[in-house]
Amino acid sequence: MGFIRTTFTFMVGTLWGVYICQNYNIPDIRRFADSDLVMAKQIEETYPKPKSEDKDVLQ
Repeated sequence: MGFIRTTFTFMVGTLWGVYICQNYNIPDIRRFADSDLVMAKQIEETYPKPKSEDKDVLQ
């Protein structure tokens, strides 16, 4: 019974998601992810991790 219940739940969730996406104005997740990735790269380039001088002393 577990497999049938899980499959039924998955199918109902998938169909519900398709219905919601077709009938409502859902934002594009990929566009948000791409813009977040660009902002993360910009922050990483702006605030780089300082180089540690302790490694030179230990070698």
